[in-house]
Amino acid sequence: MQIENLYNIFLQFPFVQTDTRKLKTNDLYFALKGPNFNGNLFAQKALDNGAAYAIVDETTDAASERIIKVGDVLTTLQLLAKHHRQQFTIPFIAVTGSNGKTTTKELLHEVLNSTYKTYTTEGNLNNHIGIPLTILKIKADAEMALIEMGANHQKEIEDYCKFTLPTHGLITNVGKAHLEGFGGEEGVRKGKGELFDFLRTTNGTAFIMNDYTYLQEMSKGIAIVKTYGTTNAEITGTIKNSTGFLEVAITKGAAIDTIATQLVGEYNLPNVLAAVAVGKYFNVADEKIKSALENYTPSNSRSQLIERDGNKIILDAYNANPTSMKAAIENFAKMKGDEKVLLLGGMMELGNESLQEHQSIINVIGNYKWKAVVLVGGEYHKLQHPYINFNNSLQAKDWFHQQHFKHAQFLIKGSRSMQMEKVLE
Repeated sequence: MQIENLYNIFLQFPFVQTDTRKLKTNDLYFALKGPNFNGNLFAQKALDNGAAYAIVDETTDAASERIIKVGDVLTTLQLLAKHHRQQFTIPFIAVTGSNGKTTTKELLHEVLNSTYKTYTTEGNLNNHIGIPLTILKIKADAEMALIEMGANHQKEIEDYCKFTLPTHGLITNVGKAHLEGFGGEEGVRKGKGELFDFLRTTNGTAFIMNDYTYLQEMSKGIAIVKTYGTTNAEITGTIKNSTGFLEVAITKGAAIDTIATQLVGEYNLPNVLAAVAVGKYFNVADEKIKSALENYTPSNSRSQLIERDGNKIILDAYNANPTSMKAAIENFAKMKGDEKVLLLGGMMELGNESLQEHQSIINVIGNYKWKAVVLVGGEYHKLQHPYINFNNSLQAKDWFHQQHFKHAQFLIKGSRSMQMEKVLE
């Protein structure tokens, strides 16, 4: 079936689902498959559950005129998303980076949505499946689209750009994340830079943190480059206070004095400045930018400040890599408090550098005085250190609840697979 014909069906039934358990009446079911699942096997179940059509790429037992067979379901989903994308002339802003991309995306959405009808990636549905599903949820009333792009190997973002067709882009930073898949830190830079490569060839617009000289280099040749940073940029700002929630003073480019966020950590300064820069570029009023950023409350274990039993807990357990882990530890060390406890999970996808990077984190920890340090999983058990070591977060949880802490401060962080948020359950 031609994409144009499938798109006409999509216009009649504009809700797409890839999981039969979540199907609603008149959804389009795309039978995706992977190493451990095959959606084609559930085509009949999808129709029985109310799907308008089932799109498959294998011959199935289902005998129905509502079965649409294509060469490859995933490719078809992406091509359908591209065709839908091409119906819009609004800005499509892509956000990627090693650290902070989801927080930055959320902040951008708050700012832009204060003035424009803005559609964005839900949660972190930022991969080869989540991105086309996000695009297909964009309705005719859209004035802005904001797409988060995650990647763990080269050519991935390049492929996303082919069906997202971003007009604007932002790389938060380039750090030590997914080193195994990218083939080292230089590979990370090349992979993330695929977004700027696309903007360079399509006369797009890039937003960059001008403090990072590598982003200056990576953005060369792009038609329009808008800058933000602590100095020497169109939008500048500095940290006014970071002992509790982060307060940012805007020093140039906007008539905003202080933004009192509900974020924790100095490392969120670039994310806030990015939101100010993008808001100003799209003519969002200063007071709306300030209000949007001050009202944003983080969730999903990202830089959350929790108070419990007189304790202050920074829960930043959604993800971790060497760059973000080091920044979080150093930020926590600067914060007020004499009863500081670290509960740190292992860092994944570091390849041959994993042992070395975990040792580096141990070295950073050793630069400061702590009430207690608990290291969980990862490579920590293979290394010599004086700290408490557990295999998983459930063991750490048992230890945590046995201590009966009062008036202490905690940093809980780790890679997603470590599920460090379970310590607090």
